[in-house]
Amino acid sequence: MNILKSLFSSPPAPLSYMKLGPDGSKDNPLMIQFFTWDSQATETSWWKHFENEIPTLAEMGFTQVWLPPPNKAAHPEGRGYDAYDLWDLGEFDQKGSIATRWGSKEEFLSACRVAKEHQVDIIIDAVLNHKLGADRVEEVKVIPVDPQNRLKALGPRQEIEGWTVFDFPGRGNKYSSMRWNQEYFTGLDWDQKTQTKGVFKIVGKGHKGWSKNVDKELGNYDYLLGIDIDHRHPEVQRDFFSWGSWIIETTGAVGFRLDAIKHIDRGFTLRFLQSTRKSRNSRMFSVAEYWSGNINSVLPYTRAFKGETAFFDVPLHMNFHHASQHYSRYDLRTLMDNSLVKIKPGHAVTFVDNHEYVEGQSLESWVGDHFKIQAYAVILLRGTGYPCVFYGDLYPNTECFNENIARNLELLVKARKLYAYGGTQDYPSTKNCIGFVRMGDSTHSGCAVILSNREDDYVHSIRMNVGRSHADSIFQSYLTTDGRVEIDAEGWGEFTCFAGSAQVWVKLES
Repeated sequence: MNILKSLFSSPPAPLSYMKLGPDGSKDNPLMIQFFTWDSQATETSWWKHFENEIPTLAEMGFTQVWLPPPNKAAHPEGRGYDAYDLWDLGEFDQKGSIATRWGSKEEFLSACRVAKEHQVDIIIDAVLNHKLGADRVEEVKVIPVDPQNRLKALGPRQEIEGWTVFDFPGRGNKYSSMRWNQEYFTGLDWDQKTQTKGVFKIVGKGHKGWSKNVDKELGNYDYLLGIDIDHRHPEVQRDFFSWGSWIIETTGAVGFRLDAIKHIDRGFTLRFLQSTRKSRNSRMFSVAEYWSGNINSVLPYTRAFKGETAFFDVPLHMNFHHASQHYSRYDLRTLMDNSLVKIKPGHAVTFVDNHEYVEGQSLESWVGDHFKIQAYAVILLRGTGYPCVFYGDLYPNTECFNENIARNLELLVKARKLYAYGGTQDYPSTKNCIGFVRMGDSTHSGCAVILSNREDDYVHSIRMNVGRSHADSIFQSYLTTDGRVEIDAEGWGEFTCFAGSAQVWVKLES
């Protein structure tokens, strides 16, 4: 069966865009998030570092790269999530520098060109929810609201000084002539006049309050941080729709990672995606960050976007997190339960960790090192979902790098490219040990995988069938070098795995 038909089968499936692999091959597609929260190159720019790594990434089997926000941030060291000017990719002298944290516009576009030469797609991290780093304050009429219930007023209408004027003096009118002020925002969190922090809903002529078409957490979750954008305003929509087409055309990117989607008016986001797809790329791919471990909260969003975007499988990530917390007390047979990849596989981008979940970050739910390879074996080697590898788990860094994990992760990435094809047959053996087999296809021999979360020296064994096509052959262990399994005439073999680890078995070629 074609790998894409098995991966992306639900109609309409947002992942149906995905190409087969480099050079149009039938290799499995694979994404990497190429940054951590604290990433910053020391001897060169981050964009140059990425450009240098592209040939290696392509050779390993990565077909798509999610890059950090390329826009000008509120200060020189900002990651881009503190978005100041989306139209400045490191080209203009604004907010204390010309280049962004990641490098100059020229370096960014050069890396994009090299990626295209190696058939590696670029995903733009689109920060459309808010702005930060305004150039001036202005008088703003507001009502203070309860941070824990945005529908509850804490006082009467009042006038504050808000940082809501964005002049973009370094860029001028190049690319866009829009200047932002309070007219285009719904809320803010700082009164410059009284030096008071809070959540202030902007009111007065022309203002409609919070959007009702957002997540209902905290009563209404339109406001997240900074200066919250009113996506219902026609001029806001016009500027964003123009930017979407421009950034795709300028960079050659194939689509977006949509930041903070639960805080943005759903109708706007849908129209933004449809507008960009229509004007630039009918095969555009997007993936949305909707942070919730509750599958019942995620599913309505998958329906609302009508196949225009995939979603990161946060419920599966939370299962991994809980499995690593409870370890041997966790029942591995429930690992896929209530995950997006199990319920709507054509909408699921699976991952283990990313920049927002590392220890110390706001959404901290880190998957412990003792379960990380088991989790990666699930997302990389099973037959459903579209996996994304985290830079911090693969490349040396100061936040979360573990050399043993990186070594085994590289092997799992290679195993995905070489062996993980065909149907998936599960073997839910015990609470602490599960297995599955990829049956292979006409050009790939498949593999057998076992996961364990026991905390002793036990050696697990599961009898699994790899197919009669492998009758009387030998399978060898892939994450270690000394294991051998004899396959009988019916395709059965007794596969083993050490406690608290993962093992992959592949056919020993003669």
